[in-house]
Amino acid sequence: MNKALDETLSLKIAESIKSKGDTPFENAYRAALATKGAIYVQGFLVLGEQPYQPIEHGWIELSNVSDNESVVSIVDPTLPHMDKDPQQLWYFAAHSLSVKQLKAVIEESKEDYPEDDPLPIYGDAPYEYYGDVMLGGQEYLAAYQAAEAKCRELKEFNNH
Repeated sequence: MNKALDETLSLKIAESIKSKGDTPFENAYRAALATKGAIYVQGFLVLGEQPYQPIEHGWIELSNVSDNESVVSIVDPTLPHMDKDPQQLWYFAAHSLSVKQLKAVIEESKEDYPEDDPLPIYGDAPYEYYGDVMLGGQEYLAAYQAAEAKCRELKEFNNH
């Protein structure tokens, strides 16, 4: 299955939801609510530049099936605030939720922890360590390790 960043749709949705540069999870949440068929995704973003570190990030994905091929578009409503070449962005999904699941989790979080921001969402315990923090389950660890591998690859390639 191919996944490609849809720059045009990312910019269009970012404008329609009035996205902000420092709130990728909130941007993805608002984009998911505003976009038919969207899947809310959390994971890691790797930028093709120093310091080559995975960045925790949120976006949405849209599926399009044509000619018996399933193509998933990554729509990143934070894209216009990054000032980066979209060809130099790599996304590593750790956790996805349908809009229905997303609304339910947010609602429950607001009831159970009204003083805390309900985003990002880490799923059920037990949680795994990645880097210096413990967040998310096994799927977070796998996404983080894949993002770290991409960072090492970029570092090696750009140091030659």
